[in-house]
This record gives sequence, structure tokens and C-alpha cells, in this order.
Amino acid sequence: MNREITRTERSAPARQFAVLLSPTRRGARLARLLTTAHLGDWGLPTEAAAHIVAELAANAATHGRVQGRDFRLSLTVSAEQRLRIEVTDTRSDRLPVPDHPGPYAESGRGLVIVEALADRWGVEDGPVPRKTVWAELDLVP
Repeated sequence: MNREITRTERSAPARQFAVLLSPTRRGARLARLLTTAHLGDWGLPTEAAAHIVAELAANAATHGRVQGRDFRLSLTVSAEQRLRIEVTDTRSDRLPVPDHPGPYAESGRGLVIVEALADRWGVEDGPVPRKTVWAELDLVP
């Protein structure tokens, strides 16, 4: 009788994280903190991603809020060494548009910050009633 020993190789640690959060200032803050924690755990740079998540989560909590519905934060590192950040909310009727507020305006700069920090960003519609605002950061120079 032959006995075969099967070894399983350790695969690379999962580089994907997703969580539902309440559409509140507390939920937006938690999104930023979770992003920093997970990217730090993965040995990836956190500063730009944390700023992007903070802005997208704040927008989801402010403009994408529907009573009783959470927003979703998703982080994915692809084999191409790219970090994709996605924030999904339930207000597909309110698509984000970068604004260029005056110098003394107290808000309206969130997507301008995302545009400056991300290598790419955009919006995907659906399925109704959802929309996903995404941003990508290249992890290799």
C-alpha cells in the first residue's frame, strides 16, 4: 500500500477586505482607521489610501445616506500591484462630480483630493439603487 503525503503550500495572504459601515461620521472615521490597519498589516503604504477612503466614506455618509442602509468599503490588492478602493452606497441618483469651491468654502474639496491622490478614479452605477465610487493607487513606481 502506497501512502502519499500531500503538502499544501501556504498561499499568499488574502489581500482583500470588505466591510459594511453605518453612513455616519463615526462610520466614515472607522473606514479610514480600518484601511490604515489593514494596509499596515499587509505592509503597504497607508497615507494616500487613508485620505482617499476618508473622503469617499465622508461622501457616502453625507450624500449617499439612506435611512437604514449601510455603505460598503472594499480594499483589494491585485497581482498587478494595484490597490483598488471601493465605497458603495445606496444613492445611485446622486452621482459625485468634482467641485472647485472658492478659497473660503468650508466643503466641496473631497473629490478634488481624491483626484489629486489617486492614479485613477471613477463611478460605477448599479445594481439599482447602488453606486460605487472607486479609486486606484499603483503600488509600484
